[in-house]
Amino acid sequence: MNHGLPPITATVLHFIHKYFIWVIVSSYIVAAFFPRLGLLIRSTELGNIDIVRTRISVSLPPAMLAFLLFNAGLGVRADELIGLKRKPYLLIAGATGNLLVPLAYIACVDIIMKLWRDPEEVQQILTGLALVASMPIAGASTAWSQNANGNLTLSLGLILLTTLSSPIVTPIVLHAGSFITVGHYSEDLHELASSGTDLFLSIWVILPSLLGMLTHRILGEKRSALISPYLKLANFIVLALLNYSNASLTLPGVISQPDLDFVIVMLIIVILLCFVMFGAGYMLARVFRAGRADMASLMFGLGMNNNGAGLVMASLEFSDHPGVMLPIIFYNLVQHFTAALVDKILSRGVAGGSD
Repeated sequence: MNHGLPPITATVLHFIHKYFIWVIVSSYIVAAFFPRLGLLIRSTELGNIDIVRTRISVSLPPAMLAFLLFNAGLGVRADELIGLKRKPYLLIAGATGNLLVPLAYIACVDIIMKLWRDPEEVQQILTGLALVASMPIAGASTAWSQNANGNLTLSLGLILLTTLSSPIVTPIVLHAGSFITVGHYSEDLHELASSGTDLFLSIWVILPSLLGMLTHRILGEKRSALISPYLKLANFIVLALLNYSNASLTLPGVISQPDLDFVIVMLIIVILLCFVMFGAGYMLARVFRAGRADMASLMFGLGMNNNGAGLVMASLEFSDHPGVMLPIIFYNLVQHFTAALVDKILSRGVAGGSD
């Protein structure tokens, strides 16, 4: 795949791809102890743009997010989506499950966590989970699905459907989260859902994704393949910096004022949510008697969310409550570890099903 690349570029790409999850872990560790550069990245303003009589301040984190989504769109081939006509019910079921299952889980967490000693910490967990649930399916799910010999068409379809519908679906989920939470957390979720979320997603998520697809169409397969490795390398760097900059707002406080039982409970809740979402993909495949390839795509699709967008939104709206970002940061890590586990299980045929 890297034929024609300079040896050092091919080596770096291979290394980052193989150890990418540890690159992300490292970015969080650096953010916890050396947050200054991350805070500088977050505060860097690139100017203003006027859209539909609305002036939008462009800062570096949303611009980095747009770059990631542009690259994701650049990797989409329109002809790969034609096969969705054969099984549209799997696409609809997957998108619906991605919407409803996490909301049901959050409602259960709300009931159980009423026993927790600190109501403020409960609200931080619930708010963070609501932001995770409101995000579209992550582009990384396609890579995992492809690695597991999944249905690439279904995987791409799930990403595009949830991404294109996010200006409608995300506010719905955030409003639902505002009814589960209380106090200023409920008010902030309601305000976020009502004031500009659709515009944020349209500008920083949907538009760059569509521009990437259009660029792929204009360049053609050969030219797109030629620049793809270099864009992938830039993608790794930008993603690591984006995670680092967002985590720099939260993790230093966790280190300087550790609350171990709170962190452990939050981590358990996030891990369970991740398992529930991957499990929901498995159950949908069983209900519709889908083959192994479809099962893989549903599991990775439902289990992996675009937490980069969630972190940017959280950092903009909840900068005065940095604890809200912890569930998103944890989920971002857990989903990749879980994806690796599911990949091994599917490769051994434990999950059942056949192509």
